[in-house]
Amino acid sequence: MNTLKYLQSNEFLLDVDLWRLFANLEELNKISLSFLKIFFETVKKHISKSDYPMDFSSILRTFFQRDLCQTHQIYCLNYTSAIFYLEKLRQREDFGIYLKWCEQNEQCKRLHLPELLVAPLHRLTRYPLLLNNIWKRSTDETEKSFIQSLKEKVEKSIRDLEGKVKWLDNFQKFRQLQEVIIWPQVWDRDKRFFVPECLKQNLKENSTENILSSANRLLLHEGKLMLAESTRLLDVYLFLFDDFLLITKIKRNKKKYGGSDTNLIPVCPSLTPELQSFIREGGFCTVLDQPIPLDRLILKNVEPIQFTVFSLRNAFLIQHENRYQQCIAVFLLQAQTETAKKTWMSQIETAISNYTTQHETKKSTAFCFPVESSEI
Repeated sequence: MNTLKYLQSNEFLLDVDLWRLFANLEELNKISLSFLKIFFETVKKHISKSDYPMDFSSILRTFFQRDLCQTHQIYCLNYTSAIFYLEKLRQREDFGIYLKWCEQNEQCKRLHLPELLVAPLHRLTRYPLLLNNIWKRSTDETEKSFIQSLKEKVEKSIRDLEGKVKWLDNFQKFRQLQEVIIWPQVWDRDKRFFVPECLKQNLKENSTENILSSANRLLLHEGKLMLAESTRLLDVYLFLFDDFLLITKIKRNKKKYGGSDTNLIPVCPSLTPELQSFIREGGFCTVLDQPIPLDRLILKNVEPIQFTVFSLRNAFLIQHENRYQQCIAVFLLQAQTETAKKTWMSQIETAISNYTTQHETKKSTAFCFPVESSEI
């Protein structure tokens, strides 16, 4: 951080946002160091003067009930965004030189910047252990009670933070998916539907992109498979969410992101390495068919003997039914290996089971207190 400040004062890397990368690191460093110094000073005085009381309560009260946890929370909430931003910056030659120079410093102990940025998160999780060790060695019952309550507060703070960090990580992931997944209009997706140009504006499906905007939706599994068509095998990329399955066609188009500058595309680090690499190449995914709700999805295994003639291996079938239990779409998919096939089938079966259980619970709750109609 200090090196970057120095470079910026000399008009280098001026477009790099210091806060997005390091957040409130200076404030966190100042408070953590102050806590550490006062803590050790108390221990030192006790050792040098045996009659000097080792009063940890006032120190712990000062730091844990005020700024220490709060400054950690601010830093931790920015962490996912910082890693995402770093991924974008490290593709640049000038930033790469700066990064390499810093990481060669002895103080880095051969650690890279992402490993250093995560250190405050680890430190925060160790504070309950510190408090617990002090509690064990405390002899005063009032002090023990106070330290125990403080430890519980810090643990609750960490649990709350973990929820927020996961939510932010999920938000970053879905924001990237919104950019990568392309939703074609119904007349482009299915040639059976004819719509004159004069009416297309009235039928624009503007809401399709918003399907992925829900912060509560979870991406359970994703990956590349082959879709069997009448004359060929098509590369497809599947996204299994906690409420529907999305099948997309893989498209590689470097022009979409500016040709040779595709390496500068920021990629969310929580996505799979396969998808990260695909995005960096300027790829995107076009939705092949409408999302398949998990309560309308039928999964079937395909035995090898059934497809010996067509040379299909590691295959399984996905059937999309409408509300009248009519089959409206069928997808014959092939995985690279038998293990990958079993993983996909297991993930889909688990997702369907969880979705069904969740919605049955909601239904039973809704019908617990039936309201009698005033009009029979």
